[in-house]
Amino acid sequence: MIDLFALWLVQRPLNILAVGVAHLALWIICRVSLLRHVPQANVFWMPALLWLVYAIWEWLVKVKSPDANIRVDLLLLWPVLAIAMVWSLWRAVRGWRLSRGGKP
Repeated sequence: MIDLFALWLVQRPLNILAVGVAHLALWIICRVSLLRHVPQANVFWMPALLWLVYAIWEWLVKVKSPDANIRVDLLLLWPVLAIAMVWSLWRAVRGWRLSRGGKP
């Protein structure tokens, strides 16, 4: 599974940028939907920003060292991105449940 992520993300800043834009679209959808008054659901901007920064970082790596075959930076970047995505999704679902009168 990691190989699939590596194949799709490593040395491909446009793919990474697409993921960041998708998270930005989720944030915009939450801002204009019923969740606009729920502060817990207003968190998709954070993973969007992190993915956009990662796209810039990957572009710099591609330009400055295109033959980099051992990427230790990904051991830090990918878990941070995964945690940010799961956290924002959890907060949005929790905010959606609270807005519908459910339990937290």
